[in-house]
Amino acid sequence: MGQKIQSSAELGAAIRARRKSQGLTQQELAGFSGCSAKFLTDLENGKPTVRLDKVLKIVMMLGMDFYLEGREDTRW
Repeated sequence: MGQKIQSSAELGAAIRARRKSQGLTQQELAGFSGCSAKFLTDLENGKPTVRLDKVLKIVMMLGMDFYLEGREDTRW
């Protein structure tokens, strides 16, 4: 089942939970994904200005998918 993500903090928490459930440290995941441990720390802490290409790579490395869905209640 998916999780609705509405903030960078929620995205970071979801990534942290998945990483931990796989028994990976931040350093291990950073090494596997080719990013720095600092980047991964920033991402998991909800930094809103992280690079999207790196986020998507980490999401894929953790065996997760990233979806966008339209909503009927779109308001400006």
